[in-house]
Amino acid sequence: MAPSDPVNPPGTPAPSLLEGRLWVDGCFDFFHHGHAGAVVQARQLGTELYVGVHSDEAILENKGPTVMTLRERLLATDACRWVTKSVAYAPYVTQLDWISHFGCKYVVHGDDITSDSSGEDCYRFVKAANRFKVVKRTPSISTTDLVGRMLLCTRTHFIKDLEKMLEGEEGNGTAEEKKKVGEEMKERIRLYATDETAKNPGANVWFWKGDEKKKKKEDEGKEEEKGVFRELFGGIGPKPGQRVVYVDGGFDLFSSGHIEFLRLVTQKEEELARQEGWYSQQAIDERKGKGADYGPAFVVAGVHDDEVINREKGVNYPIMNVFERGLCVLQCKYINAVVFGAPFKPTKGYLTSLPWGTPDAVYHGPTSFMPHTEDVYAVPKEMGIYKEIGQHEYKDVNAGTIVQRIMKSRDLYEARQKAKGMKADIEAAHRERELLEEQQRQKEEAIAAQKE
Repeated sequence: MAPSDPVNPPGTPAPSLLEGRLWVDGCFDFFHHGHAGAVVQARQLGTELYVGVHSDEAILENKGPTVMTLRERLLATDACRWVTKSVAYAPYVTQLDWISHFGCKYVVHGDDITSDSSGEDCYRFVKAANRFKVVKRTPSISTTDLVGRMLLCTRTHFIKDLEKMLEGEEGNGTAEEKKKVGEEMKERIRLYATDETAKNPGANVWFWKGDEKKKKKEDEGKEEEKGVFRELFGGIGPKPGQRVVYVDGGFDLFSSGHIEFLRLVTQKEEELARQEGWYSQQAIDERKGKGADYGPAFVVAGVHDDEVINREKGVNYPIMNVFERGLCVLQCKYINAVVFGAPFKPTKGYLTSLPWGTPDAVYHGPTSFMPHTEDVYAVPKEMGIYKEIGQHEYKDVNAGTIVQRIMKSRDLYEARQKAKGMKADIEAAHRERELLEEQQRQKEEAIAAQKE
């Protein structure tokens, strides 16, 4: 992948700057909901949003090592529903000729200060030209925060019951403080569930709560589990002719393995639709005649609770709590609806009672993170709606492999964390994680041995 040349050839007229075309740039390392928060706010300020992504080398020189490669980071920005275009190799210090080349009049950034390796403001040139807009930084989340959770093996970020937390019934502080936090969290979910304009309702958001009597893992699957769906935010919903498709998972540290799987699900559905004439000119004209064209699939993502993932994987997984993971999924353009609290094993009762009807397909990918002895997707297979996405370039990328990347470059990341002011004894914390990860590997080997 070669960098684009931001300078126009000699003799060509200067590009016209478009008032509604905005520019955002950054590292976007394992693209999390904090990044998405800046992007969605930027998109609300205009009609198009170009996102510049810095190279691995520029980030290493100015900030420290990246967790994800440039290709992985571009995959993430391309998948964000509010991004019009991703631009690779954007300069670390934002240049006026670069953003002007792409027709962007203004640069948008959070209200925190970003400095280069010399300690100077990365946005000094656009600020001096009065081409800078500020949005509010997403609180309590950053790549550094997440790396800290990995190194320090903390569990304080877990959420026991998201629905109750949103209602102000759980959490820390006084009743008023809990209520305020819950309202702020609900508002963030609503914002991330907007459509590509970031101004109108888009994705549907629901809760599912299973039978409270079935809390033990060994009780699962013994009988049909009862559950209740409750809507949090309405969205566009399935359109005429669309197939309802279901996917589920932890989606922890929402990264290239998840994103590529979801992209391939969409691609698979497009291939099936093409065979059925979805893309014939007549069909396209009919859809446009009723408003605007749209894709053939309505993709529903079930997101597991923290307790479920920790029960299956152990240590301090998930690194992101269910609220954070849900936001990561909601910002992805391949998703049309999210169900918080989805069961680890989708039963017939659950699938047939989904708010959008029994899905036409349940997809599963090659990325495996939580080992298990039984077939989690036995019911969808029996129903004849199970489909698999085959091997792909990022099949091995999940929360576990990302943590391994951190651990292999521990010295570099510890230096990064210390530079951010972390005071904990990182060496001892690292040793603790090593022991816990080794214990978990032994459990997984035992599970694998049972299968043989």
